[in-house]
Amino acid sequence: MTQQVLQDSTQQPASTAVPRRILPVIVLSQFAATTLWFAVNAVMPDLQQAWAWPPDAVGRLTSSVQLGFVAGTLVFALLMVADRFSPSKVFMVCAVLGALVNAATLGVDGNLAGLLVLRFAVGFLLAGVYPVGMKIAASWYRDGLGAAMGVLIGALILGTALPHGLRALATVLPSASAGVDDDWTSVVAVWSLAPWQAVVLGVSLLAALGGLLTAWQVPDSPWARRASQAVGGGAPSGLKLGALVLIWRDRKLRASVFGYFGHMWEIYTCFVLVPLVVGLRFAGATQSAWAFAIIGAGFIGCAGGGWLARRHGSARVAQVQLAVSALCCLLAPLMLKAPDALFLVWLLVWGVTVSGDSPQFSALTARNAPQAAVGSVLTLVNCIGFLISVLSIELFTRALPHLALAWLLPLLGAGPLLGLWMFRPLLKP
Repeated sequence: MTQQVLQDSTQQPASTAVPRRILPVIVLSQFAATTLWFAVNAVMPDLQQAWAWPPDAVGRLTSSVQLGFVAGTLVFALLMVADRFSPSKVFMVCAVLGALVNAATLGVDGNLAGLLVLRFAVGFLLAGVYPVGMKIAASWYRDGLGAAMGVLIGALILGTALPHGLRALATVLPSASAGVDDDWTSVVAVWSLAPWQAVVLGVSLLAALGGLLTAWQVPDSPWARRASQAVGGGAPSGLKLGALVLIWRDRKLRASVFGYFGHMWEIYTCFVLVPLVVGLRFAGATQSAWAFAIIGAGFIGCAGGGWLARRHGSARVAQVQLAVSALCCLLAPLMLKAPDALFLVWLLVWGVTVSGDSPQFSALTARNAPQAAVGSVLTLVNCIGFLISVLSIELFTRALPHLALAWLLPLLGAGPLLGLWMFRPLLKP
């Protein structure tokens, strides 16, 4: 969810001509920079094997990123960083710094506490990537903003999945090049990189390139320049904590917000658990490749959901996707015993729907919030949602040694089911 999306789009001058390259560049940059989010999760099997970390280490590291993102979002909102400075340059600085912090993972040498600090810092810097990227898009696009947001959030999901794809590739390449005696193989051998190190460095390089691409190819829109001048003159106000009261008092706003909270209970814990679920049937490169495909399938849900929302409305699309993802959780005991083909179809459907409702919740919350408080509402709701994801991740990863996945996964559906119950006012004529 993003800050000031609705205001940005409605206050944009109608005469603004949008260069054709803007959306593709923002999408590509968002995809590249958000690979930082799950860079360590993708290589956790290698790290746990090398350093004998406990099973719940993956949950603690993911929670560190989420908490860093919450802290960063609040700091960026309170200081109005993306209003006081060029959003494209903020995006670039945060992406490049995030890439450097992520690359520092190579030096932790088994120090879990040190890696927790690094992951918190990556999450903090991602607050200058994900919401700021959306803000850049909103400042350029007035018509078709919902569809643009669907593609952008889809790019974030695909970026989140990519480290798993890179691990699959890094695992396959050494064996594929075995016995090949050429200059390129010699160059690679000099580096002596383990597959997990190659993944971490690859993600860092990609994120840095994404940040540089935005600064190079996406100038500030005319609206953004005027907004920055207004902030310099002290016109806009900062984060309003009183928006929390508005969230509870307004019936429709409360419905969209609690639907989003139910979604956040499920989505990031799903991303943590998917590689473990796939690992019940597959291992090595195949496991990572399917984890990439399943999480990355959320791009289809986000982009396709944006297109469907034009015909059926955001509320209906969000309801259907939330209901299907809840059903996928509840069907887990049966699907875990199903043949491989059905097992993979189940996971792919879950991957599509667990992410696909996210852009619609953003749109609904922005639409139902009071105009003067949209930015504050979205910021606070975003932060609470990510705190809910931390609670869910911690509970489920700590329960893993004690409960089988067949028992745990249905409990993950509690969030979507509660969200659907609270969501009812938005579905009434």
